[in-house]
Amino acid sequence: MPNRQKLTYHTIFLGAPGSGKGTAASRLGAYLRIPHISTGDMLRESVASSTDLGTRVKAVMEQGLLVNDEIMRELVKDRLQRADCRKGFILDG
Repeated sequence: MPNRQKLTYHTIFLGAPGSGKGTAASRLGAYLRIPHISTGDMLRESVASSTDLGTRVKAVMEQGLLVNDEIMRELVKDRLQRADCRKGFILDG
């Protein structure tokens, strides 16, 4: 096994709800010591933050609609620019 501290991991888990992607991503993130980032968690955190973006997300979610790609791109981009993602990340969504 390579030295996991020297590699940068950019991994995306995709799958149907209940398929186990969150569990697998969480376990792998803990093993590799990189953040497990859930798009659902990002949306909930955005709404809780009461920022302009959070307000837009809340309005869409309250209507029972899917958040559009532009908003999701902005959320993911902002999250991946945080310091904890420098050595890699696992995106679950």
